[in-house]
Amino acid sequence: MEFGAASITITMHIADTSPCKTMELKWIKTTPKTLTRYNQNPFSSSPPQPSSFPVFISTKRSQINPDDLHRLYRTCDLSGHRFPASDDIAEAQKLRIALSRSAFVVSVFCKPARYAESSVRKPESLLQRVVEPLSPYNGELVGFGRAVSDMALTASIYDVMVAPSLRGLGIGKMIVQRILRMLTSRDIYDIAALCSENERPFFEACGFGDDILRSTTMMYTRTVSASSEVNQMAKRAGRKLLLIPPPKTPLRVPLDPDKQ
Repeated sequence: MEFGAASITITMHIADTSPCKTMELKWIKTTPKTLTRYNQNPFSSSPPQPSSFPVFISTKRSQINPDDLHRLYRTCDLSGHRFPASDDIAEAQKLRIALSRSAFVVSVFCKPARYAESSVRKPESLLQRVVEPLSPYNGELVGFGRAVSDMALTASIYDVMVAPSLRGLGIGKMIVQRILRMLTSRDIYDIAALCSENERPFFEACGFGDDILRSTTMMYTRTVSASSEVNQMAKRAGRKLLLIPPPKTPLRVPLDPDKQ
């Protein structure tokens, strides 16, 4: 749940080794404030929203459509470059690569009828509720989070997001807890979260805090305008043009005259 370019890293050390399911159906309790967000159109033919609704939680990459993830980034005003989506959102192909390279992913789905931002929001019939149970194939992607790790010592959590109309229901915390369980079940306890100051209270509520070593995150920021050096390549990264040092000429080792 990123809100801007400025970011901080907070870490946690935990000892939870409970097993983690790859797929799970959970019920989310709504609040009067949330129901108001659901029913934004008073003339809608949708029936009154219930006090709880199901969400499907998955840790399988194959169940995430990169185009749907791209749409969720835009809905949450995220870009994948730690900038607002209105500036520069990562294309679906880059998100596909990011998914394949992430150590763990968690996705959350709900029925379109429960999701105010859905373009296919329709009331559910009793037959649909009984015969067509919620799954990633008939649900809407409304939550996401991922972790990058060396799978032995350390890990970092990125891109935790929840659709705006479903925030405040504990879905984001559920995503983080699921990622933590997958990491700690593999004896990985040095876990960091890259977040903005606005997101800090959320991650603190999930058990994160300042690093005991007082370390901080430094990002590569050497832009084209900040350097007058020549013979360097410029590479776009989000809104920035970063200077990439040219590849060095391979060192030529003279051959041994006796072996020529």
